[in-house]
Amino acid sequence: MSRILIVDDDPDITEACQLFLKKDGHEVQCAYSRLEGMQAVETFQPDLLVLDVMMDQPDDGIAMAQDLRRAGFANPILMLTSLSKVSGFEYDKDQDILPVDDYQTKPIDPATLNAKVRELLARTARRSV
Repeated sequence: MSRILIVDDDPDITEACQLFLKKDGHEVQCAYSRLEGMQAVETFQPDLLVLDVMMDQPDDGIAMAQDLRRAGFANPILMLTSLSKVSGFEYDKDQDILPVDDYQTKPIDPATLNAKVRELLARTARRSV
């Protein structure tokens, strides 16, 4: 069982993702802001992070991913956002600007969420062997 932290200010998103991930056998914790998320990373020590881009500030998720990577957090980060739909701009992972392992547009269906999580966790397991 993997520990997954969901950081999103939308309780509907966190509850839905938590339900789908728990059903797939994961231990899940939620945080609703960048500050809560950073604290939860320290205490919960997730194997994978599901992260929203826009929370209290429009770039909270991006800044959080950057801060975590600079601090040595090497576990996968799956970013979920509707930012490209709202802005019309396409975003993708980038080692410096958007240091995440995968990027998915909201809404994400349960099968896709679980498949992405399994894929990212498997990639991490292969690297540690």
